[in-house]
Amino acid sequence: MANNEIATAARAICEEKGISLEAVVEAISAALAAAYRKDFGQKNQNIKVDFDLETSTSKVYDEKTVVEDLPPEEESEQQIVNSELPSSAEAADTADKQEMEELGEDGEEKRRFNPRTELQLKDALLIKADAKIGDIIRTDLEAPAEYGRMAAQTAKQVIIQRLREVERTNLMDEFKDKEREVITGVIQRREGRVVLVDLGRTAGILTPEGQVPGERYETGQRVKVYVEEVRSGAKGPEIVLSRTSDEIVRKIFMLEIPEISNGLVEIKSIAREAGSRTKIAVAAADNNVDPIGSCVGQRGARIQTIIQELGGEKVDIIEYNEDAAKFVIAALAPAKIINVEINEKEHMAVAFVAADQQSLAIGRGGQNVRLAAKLTGWRIDIKESLKHENIKTPEQEDKDNSEPASVENTESEEVKEVVSEEKPKKRGRKSKKSDDNSTEIEQ
Repeated sequence: MANNEIATAARAICEEKGISLEAVVEAISAALAAAYRKDFGQKNQNIKVDFDLETSTSKVYDEKTVVEDLPPEEESEQQIVNSELPSSAEAADTADKQEMEELGEDGEEKRRFNPRTELQLKDALLIKADAKIGDIIRTDLEAPAEYGRMAAQTAKQVIIQRLREVERTNLMDEFKDKEREVITGVIQRREGRVVLVDLGRTAGILTPEGQVPGERYETGQRVKVYVEEVRSGAKGPEIVLSRTSDEIVRKIFMLEIPEISNGLVEIKSIAREAGSRTKIAVAAADNNVDPIGSCVGQRGARIQTIIQELGGEKVDIIEYNEDAAKFVIAALAPAKIINVEINEKEHMAVAFVAADQQSLAIGRGGQNVRLAAKLTGWRIDIKESLKHENIKTPEQEDKDNSEPASVENTESEEVKEVVSEEKPKKRGRKSKKSDDNSTEIEQ
């Protein structure tokens, strides 16, 4: 292969696999070192190769690190081989004794000399007069004109293995940065209960626990998924995805609502039952900003987009309140709450409702009160009340003060008399007949 062809092939691999050119050159160098060791290397040589991609030339050398003078690693092994084989009991004692001898007086294991990668100081001084411990000594070796078939096969396997390792490392680093984030993927296929999602360079795993009940995943469908975990697997990084996490709601709100991403509106808490209903509490950092209006958008455009992303899931947006009682009242919407009693000691809130509002406050299967409890962080108990003492927000109090009192809530006898006098006037013809009859009787 010509020089330019090798460089072109290396750059093509970089673009396809998404790895750096330096990693490809390192893989080629490691492959040439393995091939040289296969055909020309000796036992105690530590073969290294420097490969120049542009000229397609390589330099081969034996690399060793200078260490202090130590007994060779093979000496004790050779003595054991040459000695007579003892019995099993004697062998155990010999092994224990040898292990104890390898430990120093302080109990630490003595360092052994490795002739393949290390060079003792006394030998290094013969090669380099100013050599010292820790130096790298390189001995040049003659580069072969060509390699044999087996060496070439070894080099090919080394290149493939090294490129796979680099690719897996790069993927691991890339998606590790996206952990706990929401990304967009394309449904690839289903394997049993697991759905594979194409994320570009690799596929993520949408586990059964991360799938929304009742949601269908069609091939080619674009979905937003939450990256729960990125872990190392046997075949590369495993990217665990979810559609049921509370955090996916938070991230979608941040993506779709500029006021949240800019910090003008803050998400205080989220309570979700995936596929059914979500309650989200928001608060404004500025008094001039309407937190609920910002999330809903003009004519509900923003919230409708979020609902579509969540597969039609119902979303209740609630304004956060520092007052625990008022926050619980808002969280139990759409039910109308008469009163809330807070028990700080038991961290419990008792909500009193009218008889016709009790089932609405509890919700189907207890869903409404369950989500409200999770949203507020209070244990909530729903009780029927015979009193009608509503806790009103400041806006409601201002509205009530500006409007006349309702007749239904007035218990004075004067109002009752006014109502009784007005009733005959509304009867029409019957009132007229009664007037005629009274006239006849008077006559």
